[in-house]
Amino acid sequence: MKKTIASIIAGLLTLTAVAPAFAKAKNGRTVTEIKKSGTIKIAVFSDKKPFGYVDENGEYQGYDVYFANRIAKDLGVKVKFVPVEPAARVEVLETNKVDIVLANFTKTPERAQKVDFTLPYMKVALGVVSKDSSLVTTPEQLNGKTLIVAKGTTAETYFSQNYPQVKLLKFDLYADTYKALLDGRADAFSTDNTEVLAWAIENPGYTVGIESLGNLDTINPAVKKGNTDLLNWLNKEIETLGKENFFHADYESTLRSVYGPTAKADNLVVEGGKI
Repeated sequence: MKKTIASIIAGLLTLTAVAPAFAKAKNGRTVTEIKKSGTIKIAVFSDKKPFGYVDENGEYQGYDVYFANRIAKDLGVKVKFVPVEPAARVEVLETNKVDIVLANFTKTPERAQKVDFTLPYMKVALGVVSKDSSLVTTPEQLNGKTLIVAKGTTAETYFSQNYPQVKLLKFDLYADTYKALLDGRADAFSTDNTEVLAWAIENPGYTVGIESLGNLDTINPAVKKGNTDLLNWLNKEIETLGKENFFHADYESTLRSVYGPTAKADNLVVEGGKI
């Protein structure tokens, strides 16, 4: 009996000892833990040019990547980029595969129930791109037709809820969405207007006939639900970077050559987390 009681007490002591560590893992890594490890894991797109993509040399580039590199620098750690598909952005945080998601993550009430969003660094609406020869200028034109969307995006949600007569052709990867459009497998493609506007510039014969659809939303970094330590650090980082117009510098470095000399950075950029 004494041995049994001793075993139970030992087990309880063990559970008590590991409980704080488990709690930390459950809520994601703290800033101190990230610094101690020497590496921060950040999820970005690998195929969504010009925001997150892998170039011909195998290096990550883009607006989100530029920001991620600065985060790592200010933390004094190296950055490990983790490629993510649109529909997996919540999952990679919930399963502790990454510390931060920086993958054109539009803040929505539904997503905010599952992850914690920081202050914004971009603003965006939906856009629709199609062939010049059959240009789509209103969403009603798509009723009974096929629209390409990426799974897990605001475009998928918006058209499912507001235009159920539109047939959705869904893909996991952005690279596959554009390939399907070029192959003529659908009448149009919808995603963030910032992206389709850039893509249409590089692809003659296609135009963004609908430049702004739905609400004006924000793009925000996200951390695991309950990771208030990292959340607070990122909010302060965004506010501090705003004082040096960091995101305008990011735009000039990664987006200016795409959108051209007449485009206004203020149509996309958010400084200091203030809309």
